[in-house]
Amino acid sequence: MYYLLQPFRVLWKIWFFLFFVSTLILLYPLLNWALSKAERWPKAFKIMQVWAWWLISVPGIWMKIEQKESLPKAPFIICPNHSSYLDIITMYRTFKGYFIFMGKMELNNWPLFHIFFSKGMNISVDRGSISGAHNAYERSKDELDLGHNIVIFPEGTIPPNAPMLKIFKNGAFKLAMEKNVPIVPVTFMTNIQRLQAGPALKRMGGPGPSRVIIHPALYPADYAETGVNQLRNDTFAIIEKPLKELYGDNR
Repeated sequence: MYYLLQPFRVLWKIWFFLFFVSTLILLYPLLNWALSKAERWPKAFKIMQVWAWWLISVPGIWMKIEQKESLPKAPFIICPNHSSYLDIITMYRTFKGYFIFMGKMELNNWPLFHIFFSKGMNISVDRGSISGAHNAYERSKDELDLGHNIVIFPEGTIPPNAPMLKIFKNGAFKLAMEKNVPIVPVTFMTNIQRLQAGPALKRMGGPGPSRVIIHPALYPADYAETGVNQLRNDTFAIIEKPLKELYGDNR
């Protein structure tokens, strides 16, 4: 049955890509205007929330969000697993309050899409440069001081064997400890089933639910003695647990 349905998955993924690009071109002048000045970034955020609703609703994707408890007061750091390009889109439907992304510098080279990082609203990290990484870290601290939430994918990329988690980097947890802001772990459960990264002919894709779990926040004060590594390990375990329950150990 999987192979019989694969042609339809491929067609759906091609259609989704064309829909994404066409709507981005349509909205590009408005986004360019909104992103060109910092005082208009909240407007840009609202535009992206509406666009995200459009991008997932028209192709037949719907959100199923499970929230364990109320979110902490801003600012906080959102730490999700990264299993699909859909993660970025559905993030705008998962959290209503303003947030920014921290992403890799390579996104500045993507046609059209680069506008979201090259205009300065979101933070790009040059992982090949010590000074570039330091500048991104300092900018993150400034954003938290302004009360802005930050989304950091602790894996740093989409793992080739997703939904199995890649080892988490320390940056988000070091930042949380230094600025004394909570970590909010998030598990994207089924985005990989909706739009799996990789060759279209071999990967999953299609309409259906985007299941998201927003876990209770972790507070740096509780890790004063155990430190950054324990905060990182606990976040990893929390995100991984429901993935194991859904996909098993051999994901």
